[in-house]
Amino acid sequence: MKIRFLGTGTSQGIPVIGCDCDVCKSLDFRDKRFRTSVHIETKGKSLVIDTGPDFRMQMLRAGISQLDSVLFTHEHKDHTAGLDDIRPFNFKQKKDMPIYGRQQVIDQIKQEFSYIFSDLKYPGVPQVQPHVIDHQNFKVEGIKVIPIPVMHNKLPVLGFRIGDFTYITDANFISDQSKKLIAGSKILVLNALQKPPHQSHFTLHEAIEQVQSMDVQEAYFTHVSHKLGLHHQIEAELPEGIHLAYDGLELNLP
Repeated sequence: MKIRFLGTGTSQGIPVIGCDCDVCKSLDFRDKRFRTSVHIETKGKSLVIDTGPDFRMQMLRAGISQLDSVLFTHEHKDHTAGLDDIRPFNFKQKKDMPIYGRQQVIDQIKQEFSYIFSDLKYPGVPQVQPHVIDHQNFKVEGIKVIPIPVMHNKLPVLGFRIGDFTYITDANFISDQSKKLIAGSKILVLNALQKPPHQSHFTLHEAIEQVQSMDVQEAYFTHVSHKLGLHHQIEAELPEGIHLAYDGLELNLP
């Protein structure tokens, strides 16, 4: 399994023109972050989790020429806004794109992209096959996916476990039951927005505590605000086995 971090950033804390903070002025490529998304290549299939506003540039930058399915964690725009840009894959692969999400996610997508679902479709609009998922295991292109329910303040969000890889973003609560589903993962990806308290995201300290409370081999933090600080400084602060992810990072699992 190959894992590519397409984006590790967030709409929260995006700098405005003229921002003079250290992260915005940094020349370290690891401090330049698109909105959070990940690409998974396994068993000859290509999956993406979330299509944020930067989806097109992320796919071009990563050189991804095949896409078999899209999984959505939740309905917020910074995780869905790039869905329109699946159309090149429709054209190339000559097939509708399967998309997977909770009922609330699919409903929101149908509202935001109503032209996709119109009875009278304009030629060339994206073609999708919506699949509603819940807390039950399901298969995507023959690949088993285990949903991991978490909470994003009061909003239910799904993380996903595929083999020994677990991916969770936009969370500030993980139940003991969900931790049992995560247990044994070789790689866990978890959100760590910033150091100060936040109402709907894990802080850096909270994310570290969560990782240390679970049975996982390694962890990588994503959904990072520029308020967190410089990559090289934060990486140096992290305990052994915990890392700060960055755009373009690639990991491999047997």
